[in-house]
Amino acid sequence: MITASHNPKDDNGYKVYWENGAQIKPPLDEGIAASIDKHRVPINWDAEGVEHHEQVTDVAASMIDAYFAAATHLVQSQELNHKTELRYVYTAMHGVGAPFAARMLATFGLPSFIPVPEQINPDPDFPTVPFPNPEEKGALDMAKTLADERGATLVLANDPDADRFAAAEKQADGTWVAFTGDQLGIIFAAAVLDIARAQGVPDEKLAMVNSTVSSRMLEAMAAKEGFHYVDTLTGFKWMANELAALQAQGYYVGLGYEEAIGYMVHDQVLDKDGVSALAVFAQLAVQLNADGKRISDYLESLYAKYGFFVSANSYFLCPDTAKMDRIFARIRFGNSDSASCADTVERTAFSRQHAGDVLRYPRTIGGFPVSYIRDLTEGFEMRDVDKQEASLSFSQDQNQPVFPVSKSAHMLTFETRNGGRLTMRTSGTEPKLKYYLEVRNANNDRAQAAKDLDIMTRAVSEELVQATYNKL
Repeated sequence: MITASHNPKDDNGYKVYWENGAQIKPPLDEGIAASIDKHRVPINWDAEGVEHHEQVTDVAASMIDAYFAAATHLVQSQELNHKTELRYVYTAMHGVGAPFAARMLATFGLPSFIPVPEQINPDPDFPTVPFPNPEEKGALDMAKTLADERGATLVLANDPDADRFAAAEKQADGTWVAFTGDQLGIIFAAAVLDIARAQGVPDEKLAMVNSTVSSRMLEAMAAKEGFHYVDTLTGFKWMANELAALQAQGYYVGLGYEEAIGYMVHDQVLDKDGVSALAVFAQLAVQLNADGKRISDYLESLYAKYGFFVSANSYFLCPDTAKMDRIFARIRFGNSDSASCADTVERTAFSRQHAGDVLRYPRTIGGFPVSYIRDLTEGFEMRDVDKQEASLSFSQDQNQPVFPVSKSAHMLTFETRNGGRLTMRTSGTEPKLKYYLEVRNANNDRAQAAKDLDIMTRAVSEELVQATYNKL
């Protein structure tokens, strides 16, 4: 599938799927690349040849019909959906989503959306948004303005290839709240749990998955409700293949999600799908509206039940790959051109001998003791770090991560005793050092969670990345 997705207009990409319906993962990519190398002379068909070749069958119409037919099991009440007076604005972000979103809403019996006219039709130049990503600041401004003019209380959005979904809600005071990717993820999890239970799916046979850089709130929900939970490496190719394996084991796969506003709520589509996600979200909003409630009220009830989770995900631009390597090396080994920071790391370091180097991971982040370390570049994983003596040694076998290890990219995860979780990684497509930081407060103490998050955010910047010193 060739796609511009949510990238700037100059960037195109493609996705490759395997026979299980999921995107390929290693070693399939290596096998395909090897086959390409063996067949460098292409066989070219003209347009007429493609349409009439005996080995080509046009399945577009039948596949689209099957897609919408399979989504009907997600519908909870056609009657309630049909009679609602809830109004919402939709933007396709200059992409292909509009006709499919319209048909999916009709499949659910939901009212038609109010379109943002300037953004509703496909336009490869993305004239109103330099980055056609609904997460980007300002991307939903036109939709919010239109919603204010038309008396709508919800804004729903897809990215240009309609696999991502975003939403914003107007509050009682007239302000707009744009939900984060993780907030939408837990909202979908609760909605899918209700749908599965209504269909008679036993909790223990329901499976949900999210990426390891996404919120641990889904894990907390699973522990309380009893459904099966798994986290995977970043990217839907890992989640989708995990879900395919769970389906083969007899699980109903209710949800897969990543914090970058990607959601799979349709068990017959093993990839993020912004169209079915949009309809499930709108249906939930209709149910809540009938009881005089908002989506934000629903989210508050989930925090009260599973604990408060607050996150701060961001990145540092670093086009200098050598500098990027030095930053991660200092975090791992305590090496730095900055003597004061190096001394601090040495004093608080957990270390073990590995390949002639002494790994010296931080023992604290922002003053909070580190309780867990996972390094998917060096191949190290350990829990209860703060209970270990720095002088103890650990074998490679004892501390091997469960996830695949790759030397081609940096990826480090730390957990802290205050409920913090930090993952730092290099982007595979951009010159960015990304970080994903979350703090959980089981007692729903939001002030303390926010304070801890602020401390840890500053620690990521100045203790670990040394952004000022490295001029990032």
